[in-house]
Amino acid sequence: MPTFNALDKPSSSAPPNRDRLLTIYGRKPVLEALQDSTINPTRLHLANSNRTHGIVAQIEAAATARQIDVRRHDRQALSRISKNGRQDQGVALDIECPRFDALTHHLKQHTGRQRLLVLDGITNPQNVGMIIRSAVAAGIDGIVIPKRGVAAIGPLVIKASSGTIFRAPLLTCGDIEHALTELRTHQVALITLAGDAKESLFDYQPAERIAMILGSETDGVSIATQAQTDHTLRIPMESNVESLNVAVTAALVSYHLRHGLTPG
Repeated sequence: MPTFNALDKPSSSAPPNRDRLLTIYGRKPVLEALQDSTINPTRLHLANSNRTHGIVAQIEAAATARQIDVRRHDRQALSRISKNGRQDQGVALDIECPRFDALTHHLKQHTGRQRLLVLDGITNPQNVGMIIRSAVAAGIDGIVIPKRGVAAIGPLVIKASSGTIFRAPLLTCGDIEHALTELRTHQVALITLAGDAKESLFDYQPAERIAMILGSETDGVSIATQAQTDHTLRIPMESNVESLNVAVTAALVSYHLRHGLTPG
């Protein structure tokens, strides 16, 4: 949850679930979010040093029109909230995303069929955003994004997701090791992709509860993660093509797991 200084007034309403909060920053992104009726902002944070004219005035007016709680902070406090003091431009906005959840809580609440993606070491924000977009479009039950080792959810990820991130089933955890432990504890089969695997993705009949692990383009799935997987699959390649962009791979995997689509 954001940290407030001693001069801040307490909110009159109960705070939203912290696992469902996404804080965005920057004047233009915040104004666009406030003007989008499909997004649910809960609190606007402003630096005391902001000049109250131009786009800042528009931001305040938009927040007032939507009856959103406004908090004012010194620059240091705002930097702690935005987690990017160099680029926040004195503005941050908390948004409640209804499908965000902690991985452990999600697995406890959903004991039946699950189709999950797990991101392992994917640090390119554009790839992360495009993966989210494809997974949401396909109807994947959850996208596991460790807080360490994967690109942070920031402006580049949000832009690449084309706004789908606000309704994405993002499941957070500390790191990939934590994710794998929780998935195994809740009887979720762990699957990876490899070019030399014997079985094709499109011949595979998914288990009731499955998590497909996607690794970075440079290093792939980490060796430690590979050692814990239950099954390895390949995507058939022709014309000497060695690999696909991880976001393209995520789209193929997502649609196959959810809809059983086959190529051709």
